[in-house]
Amino acid sequence: MYIAITRQQLGDNFRGSVSDFVNYLEKENEGKSIEEQEFYFNQGENNIETERVIAEIDTNTSKLGKRDPKFYSMVISPSQRELKHIGNSPEKLKQYTRELMKAYAASFYRDREVTVKDILYFAKLERERSFSESDREVRGNQPYASQILELKHRIWSVERGERQGNIKELEEKIWTLERGAPHQQNGKRIVPGMAKDGHQSHIHIIISRKDVTNTHSLSPGSKFRSSETTLNGKKEKQGFDRDSFYRAAERAFDSKFGYRRNFVETYHARNLLDKDPKRFFTLLLGLPTHEKQAARQLLFKAGIKVPTIPVNKVQLAYKALIQLRKGIGKAMESGSIGI
Repeated sequence: MYIAITRQQLGDNFRGSVSDFVNYLEKENEGKSIEEQEFYFNQGENNIETERVIAEIDTNTSKLGKRDPKFYSMVISPSQRELKHIGNSPEKLKQYTRELMKAYAASFYRDREVTVKDILYFAKLERERSFSESDREVRGNQPYASQILELKHRIWSVERGERQGNIKELEEKIWTLERGAPHQQNGKRIVPGMAKDGHQSHIHIIISRKDVTNTHSLSPGSKFRSSETTLNGKKEKQGFDRDSFYRAAERAFDSKFGYRRNFVETYHARNLLDKDPKRFFTLLLGLPTHEKQAARQLLFKAGIKVPTIPVNKVQLAYKALIQLRKGIGKAMESGSIGI
């Protein structure tokens, strides 16, 4: 499970409206009939129109400064293994989103209890994902992409009469490179922007910075229990426990759908990878045989080679450790594995 929370990106004009982001999320509805389109939902409602989303988020900004983010966006991106487990069911993803938002609310550190009823949010299901420049397939094809672009430039120069050359021979070289690229999908070289095969359903959530009463600020960007702030002469607790949220989000999926999560899919593993990669590697190689085999298979599918070093006899090679960490980090960024 890959979950990312980001603040509203404000440009030089500090435009506060959510409309651009909402319109961007309409891309999959283009050209579809009303029956085929996906609408927004929240904790208790379905089929919410975009106009309502924009109006409620844009007007729920009391006492926020010009440069303050007015909303946060969250992406819930299950791995293909998780999607397969739930049959890629839109309804189950929506159920999970509502459970996850309960965990989101509970992760705020405040003087009073924060519940999901305090959160103003709208969520939307998308069924497609595209390859990005961070995906290992795109990076693996990059040398071929560079050569193909150079050959195309040469063809254009010949066509404009700026240089001599045989266009047919150049086109044949391009064809050979296209076929020779190591990462293909349906017989075509994988490039940024190409839609990914398989189950790719994910959820986008727009969350207001202010609570439903437009009174209290609920920012997931503040550090957990980092400080107390003074408001109108009174000290108030503030903060958001991201660790608690991510762990609760993982537990919610596993318990709700009976999912058996492998070590390399866990948030605990991700934390170890960031803070103590040697410990991560040691635990990975020390898993029971069947779990270790499953872990290796998951990592292999993500394009990561795991050295078979007997940790009880020799120290882990520093270079191998760094390569493993780098590879898994890239896989996590692109959503190739669910941690």
